Amino acid sequence: MTYAFDPEIAPAVPLLPKVSLDDLPAARELLKTVFAEMQGEVDTTGVTFRDELVPGPEGAPDVRVRIYTPDRIAAPAAIFDVHGGGFIVGDVEIDHVTNLRFARELGVVVVSVDYRLAPEAPYPGPLEDCYAALTWVAKNAAELGVDPARIAIHGISAGGGLCAALALLARDRGGPAILFQYLGVPELDDRLETPSMRAFVDTPQWNRPRAEVSWDSYLGKGVRGSADVPVYAAPARAVDLSGLPPAYVSVMEFDPLRDEGIAYAQTLLASGVTTELHLFPGTFHGSAAVKHAAVSKREAAEALAVLARALDV
Repeated sequence: MTYAFDPEIAPAVPLLPKVSLDDLPAARELLKTVFAEMQGEVDTTGVTFRDELVPGPEGAPDVRVRIYTPDRIAAPAAIFDVHGGGFIVGDVEIDHVTNLRFARELGVVVVSVDYRLAPEAPYPGPLEDCYAALTWVAKNAAELGVDPARIAIHGISAGGGLCAALALLARDRGGPAILFQYLGVPELDDRLETPSMRAFVDTPQWNRPRAEVSWDSYLGKGVRGSADVPVYAAPARAVDLSGLPPAYVSVMEFDPLRDEGIAYAQTLLASGVTTELHLFPGTFHGSAAVKHAAVSKREAAEALAVLARALDV
């Protein structure tokens, strides 16, 4: 299928690394190498970061978090970051450069969670890891220099889906207060029935076949699309989103996740949740990696602006 990609992005498509999900351990190692090469020498000026183990869910291992503290503190606020990777690949290194920029330019603490991956740790393992880490941040807010009422959650792709689920879980458990939810190209719906999911079977980076692997790994084979999937696994199934924090949702034009993101934003609005929705034209899932493109620069600048407004910095 031919796609009308943004002219600044299109030339990069043939150069994208080909990563097969047939062998997940190999895919994870390859992606680590690819991300390290893409990042190059990382500028850590103005930010101190450290890794720490925090208590995990009951009966589960401790969870690693990476804490970023800027030299210039603009406000006692925090961003809780959840990385992407289809629930099956990735770690805190995926968002390392972004989190350094958030801490440096916004002047807030950033905490990134290294949750367990599926299929070795299927749902609810990854989500419970995130919830345990978020709970730790809220309980230790004073030591982190953070107001527990000024914590925003931020995630891209599967990270966005996990953030949506975190907001639901925190609401229903009476858990940590979440000031704002940033849901970038979120993976939300296991049913794979939207028009964009049906149509985009060969799009770069993410497509329907990859979504099938992702959900089968996260939920277990034969579970996706069934009646038994809870809203905390697939937030798109939730009908009542009232009482959730204000949200920002981004979607890409040629991304199978496009329509579920739009639908989720509409459900948030229908539930009385203040929500901003932005569709970036000519883009695909992960096209923000083509950093020289004007549309990618707008996306990156908007993330800073949205979070700055939400956190009042």
